[in-house]
Amino acid sequence: MSAPLPVAVIGGGLAGLASACTLAARGWPVTLFEKNGWFGGKAAVLEQDGFRFDMGPTILTVPEVLRRVFDEAGVDMDERLDLRRLDPQWRCFFEDGLVLDLEENIEAMAARLEALSPGDGDGYRRLIEMSRGLHEVSENFFFWKSVGGLRDTVDLRANMDLSTLRQVLSLRMGSNVAREIRRRVADPRASQMLDHMTQYVGSSPALSPAVLCSIAHMQAQGGVWYPMGGTRAVPDALIRLAGELGVRLQAGVDVTRIVERDGHVRAVETACGEQIKVSAVVSNMDSVRTMRELVGGEPAAAFARRWKRKRPACSGVVLYLGLDRGYEHLLHHDFLFSHDPEQEFEDIYRAGIPAADPTCYLAAPARTDPSVAPPGGEALYVLAHTPFIRRGQDWEKMFPAYRRTILEKLKRCGGMPDIEDRIVTEAHLTPQDIHDRYRVLRGAIYGLASHGAFTGAFKPANRSRELAGLYLAGGAAHPGPGMPMVLMSGWIAADCLDRDLGDGSAARASGGARCGVVRA
Repeated sequence: MSAPLPVAVIGGGLAGLASACTLAARGWPVTLFEKNGWFGGKAAVLEQDGFRFDMGPTILTVPEVLRRVFDEAGVDMDERLDLRRLDPQWRCFFEDGLVLDLEENIEAMAARLEALSPGDGDGYRRLIEMSRGLHEVSENFFFWKSVGGLRDTVDLRANMDLSTLRQVLSLRMGSNVAREIRRRVADPRASQMLDHMTQYVGSSPALSPAVLCSIAHMQAQGGVWYPMGGTRAVPDALIRLAGELGVRLQAGVDVTRIVERDGHVRAVETACGEQIKVSAVVSNMDSVRTMRELVGGEPAAAFARRWKRKRPACSGVVLYLGLDRGYEHLLHHDFLFSHDPEQEFEDIYRAGIPAADPTCYLAAPARTDPSVAPPGGEALYVLAHTPFIRRGQDWEKMFPAYRRTILEKLKRCGGMPDIEDRIVTEAHLTPQDIHDRYRVLRGAIYGLASHGAFTGAFKPANRSRELAGLYLAGGAAHPGPGMPMVLMSGWIAADCLDRDLGDGSAARASGGARCGVVRA
């Protein structure tokens, strides 16, 4: 019997690594192609002048999603990663001088909000209870399977009973995150803090469907975690696992075309013209750019028609500031909030211009992990969301002025008046850098925006409807962006492929043998 054709995974981000590991653990021969010289996608690392910066995601929630990938291979995740739970989860700074911590314990947080604004403590409890219900609905109908629209969530003809109807109605379709929060929490600063959970998906709370309130429960219940060594420790652990499972890791190899014949994936073609026959493809490249640039033809046209109303999520400017001092008033995760959030979101999501007073997210990891900076220093990560790239925007020219805007925000709102004097090394990413470096759509960090009260939560399904043998993973595919969701998308894509094409033959035993070695 001839050896089975490999599965090609295009893109070595977190979703691609999760797919590759899951497929290899189930016995599939897998080749993972990554155009850059490293694996991990946005979860890259910058080492400069004795400082170490996570370049992309810095907040890990719902680690049980990651655990499932390790469980596929029979490996104990706790033996590979040292995760530290952070509580308080965030510290929030407001222009009026208020400092408000987001605490994991629901009752402690409710008491803090009640002291701030009578009635908001009970409102927060009701918000978390609603969020818990929405999360249960998501677990039942949305997570861990390929979903590209409402009809994929549940077979209403087969399963429409009173319980199902009650759960569907609980989704509050037609409402949005901002409205649901303000119905329960009156203080504008507290509601602004809670609104900001939609920034995990790069979307406006006033335009995002109410079901995304479920993020509050996921964070309160599952915690906020830091992998010692930085977020980079996560892809490093997955790369090691992939190697143990026999995945062929091909860094610096740019896949430029997915070859199809008779409506099915047949091969991939690299930039040097080599064609490699494959049994199927998992693309961790942006779903829109996958269809437009790698597939083309009628499948791409059909995909474009289906998702023509979707727009990219926001982008961002990231500063990596190596400081010769730490700031004791900062926690590991901090937000410096805009004084006018409505105008901020209007600028970013409707007008398409950088906000004049942006909310800035800061990660100050040295307090948790001193290895990231020289003694007494800090590897400060600063992110300000911006619009996705609009026509005529030149971020090489725009960056210096926006850097100044961000630094002034840190001085004024963050209690760091001397920060410019403390910078000993510096680097940055602009939306154009993000677009080019990660092949995302118009610099969008979070794939497609989750906008639309009825359909905003839906992204392209993991099992392509346009081309057999093509599976989509990453922040621009179901279930969307954020570390746990992209890891889940990678697992779903692998699971769909295995269910669709796996038949127990084609030398699957060799994969099983590799799994046996790892389990031992």
